[in-house]
Amino acid sequence: MASSTPEIENGLAEIIAEEIGVPASDITPEKLLVGDLDVDSLSRLTIATQAEDQFRVTIPDDAIEGFDRVADMVAYIAAAQGGDPEKPSPLIQPNNE
Repeated sequence: MASSTPEIENGLAEIIAEEIGVPASDITPEKLLVGDLDVDSLSRLTIATQAEDQFRVTIPDDAIEGFDRVADMVAYIAAAQGGDPEKPSPLIQPNNE
């Protein structure tokens, strides 16, 4: 079942907050992963892996590098779950386990 955008935003905020050690309330969709939140490449991979598990999607490594803002990850996850009305990127691969 696809998660709502607020569910994805809240879940992703919790994942990011735990990884970088800031309150989840500081994680908003418009925040830049690198510029505002200081997420390094290793943390980005960890966040993506945890998001894959929580939201039951697959996020290829090359897609991970394309996420500039938290909102980019939220949109990607929503599309991967089939919750985005726009055609998802061919890189999006639902995890049907």
